[in-house]
Amino acid sequence: MIDFLGDKIIHCDGLTRRSFLRAGALGVGGFTLADLLRAENNEGSQGSSSKAVINVHLDGGPPQMDTIDPKPEAPAELRGEFTGIRSKLPGVYLTELMPRMAAAADRFVFIRSLVGSAGRHDGFQCQSGYSIKELAGIGGRPALGCVVDRLLGSSGDAPAFVDLMQGRPLARNSARPGFLGPAHKPFRPDISHVFKRDLETGMQGELARLGEDHQVDLKIIAGLNAERLDDRVGLLQQFDGIRRLGEKAGMMSARDRFNQQAIDILTSGKFADALDLTKEDTKILDRYTPRMKLGGEQFYTAEGPISSRKLLMARRLVESGVRVVSVSISDFDTHSKNFPRLRNLVPIVDHALATLESDLRERGLLDDVLVVAWGEFGRTPKVNSKGGRDHWPRVSPAIIFGGGIRTGQVIGATDKIAGECTERPIHYQDVIATMYQHLGLNPNSVTVEDTTGRPQYLCDFGRPIRELT
Repeated sequence: MIDFLGDKIIHCDGLTRRSFLRAGALGVGGFTLADLLRAENNEGSQGSSSKAVINVHLDGGPPQMDTIDPKPEAPAELRGEFTGIRSKLPGVYLTELMPRMAAAADRFVFIRSLVGSAGRHDGFQCQSGYSIKELAGIGGRPALGCVVDRLLGSSGDAPAFVDLMQGRPLARNSARPGFLGPAHKPFRPDISHVFKRDLETGMQGELARLGEDHQVDLKIIAGLNAERLDDRVGLLQQFDGIRRLGEKAGMMSARDRFNQQAIDILTSGKFADALDLTKEDTKILDRYTPRMKLGGEQFYTAEGPISSRKLLMARRLVESGVRVVSVSISDFDTHSKNFPRLRNLVPIVDHALATLESDLRERGLLDDVLVVAWGEFGRTPKVNSKGGRDHWPRVSPAIIFGGGIRTGQVIGATDKIAGECTERPIHYQDVIATMYQHLGLNPNSVTVEDTTGRPQYLCDFGRPIRELT
């Protein structure tokens, strides 16, 4: 169940389309009767492209040599304790912790040469392709999903961009709209009661300082249902009660978009249902849940096997019309006990990605949905005194599938210790450019205006990865 402002709203089976909302979104700002009527008249006017992106952030920085780029010939103090296993691709090995993806390697693209990391512990570069410093004086660069919201808008009665990230990416507002302003912020449902992810002590303060509106941008008034939607006088009085919150949050300029989104979601149960995994077939839920016996080490910020279901939620969201979904799996920040911790964590990612790929394929969605899994940087070849690997921005791993791309290939290479890129560097912005291209936006010719009125290219140097087409 998704939590809202006030008491929890219980959705019962058998209610009509205009029924109780369990995920949703009345915006902020001064909402007038004319606004309500305009929203009703404009319903269904958005684009209808079925192309979508699922952006999976491996929070903390996944180690390249312990995932998709094992180095069995490296010195023991560098290669660690995991062995490589043969994949379906001739001569290509993955870590022993990824047996499902190794068996279906022809359905994936493995990038071993991701470069250009800003070295920052959040998900912003994986959301935008840019460093946090870019255009910081005018609000900074916007996340891809926010740009898509600005240029393509909603594909129906679902938000264009839904951010499900937890942990560091949430606390550090990685999916922010930058110079586009609050009208293009992502929709952020609170999923913490379904997927528990303890936040690092220092970041709890960061999240608190960002305010409640950062965690869940749009909240529904407790008890609001179809009958009250029809009671326009009463509804407007309820809107009036949250106007001050909107003014305080600086969201007045965003009111038209949020109000439109509110009506769209209120009058359709499809998006609300997509966030409700209790409506999924139990066989599918089981399919997305790895049957694994946790051993090794479980760090308090790491997630358990059930986190694999986040990718099921992402699939349900794109089916409901969402164009971009960002999701995270934690915690790859293995400064200590790298190997026992990864014994629990990497198999979850292996299972989640392999299951999502086969699920999309079976549903006929694989060509329409591009999936990228990556983190903010890689990990040091050298194992430190605590048995951990530290931050390593020089090279990182990434996995891509779906979107009609040419799979069954490895792009790039690293040296014998997975410390430096030796072949075909791929920049973070190149991956973002590939996402834009999939969504029908030319990243090198399409522009958005910043707050000074100056046009900014979606990617100022990144190019779609040519090997994928």
